[in-house]
Amino acid sequence: MADIGAARIRANLERVRERIASAGRDPGDVTVCAAVKYLSADSMQALAEGGIEVVGENRAQALIEKQEVAGRDSFDWHFIGALQSKKVRDVAPRVSLIHSVASDSALAQLEKHPAPEVLVQVNVAGEEGKAGIAPAELGDFIARCPVPVGGLMTMPPFVEDPEDSRRHFAALAELAGAHGLEKLSMGTTQDFEVAVAEGATIVRLGTVLYA
Repeated sequence: MADIGAARIRANLERVRERIASAGRDPGDVTVCAAVKYLSADSMQALAEGGIEVVGENRAQALIEKQEVAGRDSFDWHFIGALQSKKVRDVAPRVSLIHSVASDSALAQLEKHPAPEVLVQVNVAGEEGKAGIAPAELGDFIARCPVPVGGLMTMPPFVEDPEDSRRHFAALAELAGAHGLEKLSMGTTQDFEVAVAEGATIVRLGTVLYA
């Protein structure tokens, strides 16, 4: 990705907040997590200067590299990628929130290397081969988790029309309510407005912040 400037990020972030408001929510109630997978470590300073407070990385090694350049205190760091059990020891002490816990092997590692808080990834659409806990198994999985579960995360099937994801977002919100969980990480650049309308408290945004 080309170099990005703080002014552009700040303007884009303001437009995102306006779109959240237009979707019927107070922008202060929705955390914008900047997805930084495709950004270089050198780009992180522009994010900070552009008003980004929360960043999410997909890969453990990139998380380490970017923190070493930007500093641990420069952002609230989240992990938003697929969580491999062998990477839990690297990720857990470096982030405030892991969005993607979805296996018993990850739970076993979290018992050894606790994270402050996690979200359980749910496969709300029942897609074959996709990571995520089945809704019917969610209660038992949460009960087995050795660290605090703050909420749920999902990635619905790819669709051309964001409206086609609405039912999946609504289903996740219903599950969170049933289990007494407050945080909902759902919605990306292409569909965050629909996710926000259905109750998202965290949106994971990339291109819409940088383009």
